[in-house]
Amino acid sequence: MEKPMNQLPSLKSLRVFEEVAQTENVARAAENLNITPSAASHQLARLEKELGSVLFNRSAKGVVLTLAGERFLEEIRPLLLGLTQATLRMRDEKDRSALRIHCAPSFGLLWLLPRIHKFREAHPEIQVTLSCSYENLSFSRDNIDIAVRHGFPEWKAFEIKTIRHEKMSVLASPAYLENFPLREPTELNNHALILSESPLIQWPQWFATQQLPQPTREWLFRFDRSYMSLEAAMLGHGLIFESELLAADYLRSGKLVTVFDSALSLPVSAHHLVYPRGYAQFPRVYHFLQWIQTQLDA
Repeated sequence: MEKPMNQLPSLKSLRVFEEVAQTENVARAAENLNITPSAASHQLARLEKELGSVLFNRSAKGVVLTLAGERFLEEIRPLLLGLTQATLRMRDEKDRSALRIHCAPSFGLLWLLPRIHKFREAHPEIQVTLSCSYENLSFSRDNIDIAVRHGFPEWKAFEIKTIRHEKMSVLASPAYLENFPLREPTELNNHALILSESPLIQWPQWFATQQLPQPTREWLFRFDRSYMSLEAAMLGHGLIFESELLAADYLRSGKLVTVFDSALSLPVSAHHLVYPRGYAQFPRVYHFLQWIQTQLDA
């Protein structure tokens, strides 16, 4: 007997579809959902059969959405988020007052953590949970209210507010500059340079922008975390090209200083406040958005 045409796919199969679309890997998606890869594959096959469309192109490297899959994801993702919002609204008051923030590690450690107590003081009724990783977590599966993400703003179906006026500059400790004076950018090839690998703009791009030859010496260090580069520079090991936003407290305390005039800094839009559409209406999210904008403006 054929199924009625108006029968909806199961929520489980839709969750599996969304997770596989995000990870582009069935095994990883299954692990995130605490099911077996076989069960995840079965759910996908069942969903494709019910829809009568192929949702993924499969290869040895993983899976990629087809055009039909992209359209389907674009349409169902807001519905799944809406279901999550409805569920959140039905929870008790204590849970609704808990703000769950996920953050890029360097921004969380260097900028948000030293200031989050001010938000708690202003809103003692809101319990704050802060987690940090470079993985873009699922708002619905991981129960996240708002994320501070690093990268290019390419996250569809979400509200995105880019943090403005961030710039990348050459930074060093006063002690380093006292021991190794530096007057002109052309002298940089004689200095110890530390490469931060995580920023969107790095030393090679800065040299190219200034129309300077690329350094011929090896990098003194290479770090994949901005906070490690900032600490190494503070300790006087060498020069870094880093975000003044992340280095704000170092600069304010005088532990680091900008080496050149601001005209040699480069603007960057690397950090973004990301949250599902409609979440800004929740008081906990609304208050946090207002507070963080005030802090950034300051």
